Amino acid sequence: MQEGSITAACNKLSLAQSTVSAQLRKLEGSLGGKLFNRQGRSLEATDLGQLVFQYADKIFPLGRELMDQVHNRPVIGPLSLKVGIVDVVPKLMARKLLEPALCLDRKVRLVCHEGKEQDLLADLALHNLDLVIAEGPIRSGLSIKAYNHFLGECGITFFAEKNLAKHLSENFPASLDNTPMVMPMAMTMLRCALDQWFEKLAIQPVVVAEFEDNALLTVFGQAGDGVFVAPTVIESEVKNQYQVEIIGRCDSIKESFYAISVERILKHPAVVAITDIARHSFFSSDQK
Repeated sequence: MQEGSITAACNKLSLAQSTVSAQLRKLEGSLGGKLFNRQGRSLEATDLGQLVFQYADKIFPLGRELMDQVHNRPVIGPLSLKVGIVDVVPKLMARKLLEPALCLDRKVRLVCHEGKEQDLLADLALHNLDLVIAEGPIRSGLSIKAYNHFLGECGITFFAEKNLAKHLSENFPASLDNTPMVMPMAMTMLRCALDQWFEKLAIQPVVVAEFEDNALLTVFGQAGDGVFVAPTVIESEVKNQYQVEIIGRCDSIKESFYAISVERILKHPAVVAITDIARHSFFSSDQK
């Protein structure tokens, strides 16, 4: 599948085409379906072929690692870590949380997928992902057997483009009344918390835009379309990268972050590093 044709695969494997073709027919017979459809001179994987390839991509590296362990040989090659990141998680936060995986003595090949929580959890259940980074635990009602690993929580910081930020910090948070804001979508945990906080303080910001994707929200905030929020633990990174000003902070609204896995007891060394650093260093340190 990686090579695109049987001829190319035979050349790479140094095997006769008849041998490879016979093995493919035997495998298709045992699976009860075709693995490839011919497209001109190339081969295109069927749905069954795609599924088999996903499992083979995991099985062969694990087999080589098993033999290395049995024969007491040092394990070579990068350790694979496939992570799903829920689209409402700030990208800078995701980078900080995953950073410990890239600092291990053994090299890690990180593969990240972004998407909706339910889609990513489905991939996790199928073992297509090792981990999902989310802004909350698994919602009740989802028929997925997985475990929540709490990473930490922090307050939020309000940001704005330099011209918009003028004078807003002087009377914060009252200054947010009738001020344009770009917000997360309704019914997200952060949006619900913000709405409740504004109602309690009798503040009515002008919501000019709502976003599902946090990165898009931040781009609009950077452009000066409205005030936006981000976790306080990454406020210095947000300020420097997007060249925005800090208006104020709110510690009564907490953003929580979770690592979700199919393992109750974490074993993957990169996942263990991520959870340990988050709990004992990242969220516990003073980021202001």
